[in-house]
Amino acid sequence: MDVRRIATITGWLWIVTFVTSIPARFIFYAPVLENGKDYVLGQGDDAMTLIAFGALLELILIIANIGTAVVPYPIHKRVNEAGALGYVTARVMECVFIAVGILCMLAISTLRQDAPAGLDSALGQGLEAVYEWSFRLGPGFVVGVGNGLILGWLMYKSELVPRGLAMFGLIGGPLIIIAGVLVMFDVIEGAGPVQGLMSIPEAFWELSLGIYLVAKGYRASPILEAPPRVIQDPSVGATR
Repeated sequence: MDVRRIATITGWLWIVTFVTSIPARFIFYAPVLENGKDYVLGQGDDAMTLIAFGALLELILIIANIGTAVVPYPIHKRVNEAGALGYVTARVMECVFIAVGILCMLAISTLRQDAPAGLDSALGQGLEAVYEWSFRLGPGFVVGVGNGLILGWLMYKSELVPRGLAMFGLIGGPLIIIAGVLVMFDVIEGAGPVQGLMSIPEAFWELSLGIYLVAKGYRASPILEAPPRVIQDPSVGATR
């Protein structure tokens, strides 16, 4: 394995997730999120172009998200194979929620362009609600399980990155999960200030991990030097 190359690619993929996700939600989807229930009844193509760019960024985000789990998989499975597979699965599930959000935004854009007779704002409001819940349950809940708990534990156990850095994942993950549950039960506001504050440790963990891997790569660890395990099969007297 070219460990340094894997670390560099993984780090850049983490950075790409920030570069694509933040502008998509807060800039390109802003016209819908600010006036979702009436947006489908409006006119003009400018905002539709913004939505298309936002959708493109989130498609790139999906690729980068899965890449952050698949590219380092050969290293992660040396730490714990079940944990490595669980992390890939969690990343894919997060991307499923993101894809649902993309479909909602593109559907709203299509309805604005080709609104059928009798269309009212309730449909647009419903699609926006589905988008918001896909965001809350994907980046707002599953991330805590995958990026926070599973990846944080893999990095803490292996010491491939400083344990102090990995602790932000182990702390931020549960906070993201708790915030997601509180939003589900309407205890706190979705995408509100409380949830934002509870997301800071996880965001710091992910961005810092990306920068660290690009700048320094993985730390020296016995798991990077150990040869693949050879298991003796007593029934045939050969190795596999």
